[in-house]
Amino acid sequence: MSMQMGLLGKKIGMTQVFAEDGERVPVTVIQTGPCVVVGKRTVDKDGYSAVVLGFDEKPLRLANKAELGTAKAANTKPVRVLREFRASPADLEKYTLGQVLGPADLFTDGAPVDVEGTSKGKGYQGVIKKHHMKGMKATHGTHEFFRHGGSIGCRLTPQRVHKGKRMAGQMGNEVVTVQNLQVVRIVSDENYILVRGAVPGGPNGYVVVSKAATRTAYKRKGMGKEEARSKNPLKASKKAAAGRG
Repeated sequence: MSMQMGLLGKKIGMTQVFAEDGERVPVTVIQTGPCVVVGKRTVDKDGYSAVVLGFDEKPLRLANKAELGTAKAANTKPVRVLREFRASPADLEKYTLGQVLGPADLFTDGAPVDVEGTSKGKGYQGVIKKHHMKGMKATHGTHEFFRHGGSIGCRLTPQRVHKGKRMAGQMGNEVVTVQNLQVVRIVSDENYILVRGAVPGGPNGYVVVSKAATRTAYKRKGMGKEEARSKNPLKASKKAAAGRG
């Protein structure tokens, strides 16, 4: 079980920013906060230790009694999204009920993060779109089987279709985690973070942003100082064409 702390957020959309060396960086804008500590799980009572965070206020008329009770215990308003983040008993003492967390409390510029979200649903798709199969040739008498999946099993052995056989079915609409994305910039006043690259889901979709599980530092082109200009005219012209000359 990962012990990386994170925040709940909402994907706003994509835009672009310019790094110090002039490179244009595509980024995803994520609103990560304010997140409220609405509960704590302890080893004595629950058998494990975790922090329960809530995000996005929910109208009182839509909240049920359980949600109202949770909000009352934390002295806050009901929330739409709840998520537990595992933490050690020592780290659990750092958080109090009703505490508000923002992106600047957990992340720093240039830090690696993992983003979890629900991918866009694409409906029921065939094997060519879903699994990138080649399909049948459209010549020499082939007809009505151009995009079919073909044979799926054998009559003698094993007399059944193997589990996991690539076939037509629902595509998308599943939980996806993109690892080791880079925090380009933090906008603390509006609780926004700019993450380099794309994240799962569409605009206004809920995501979970946590500290990267497999990386502690991130260094990539586009986050440093301007490179020294080359004396080679060919290289210089390439930089000029890229807008960095």
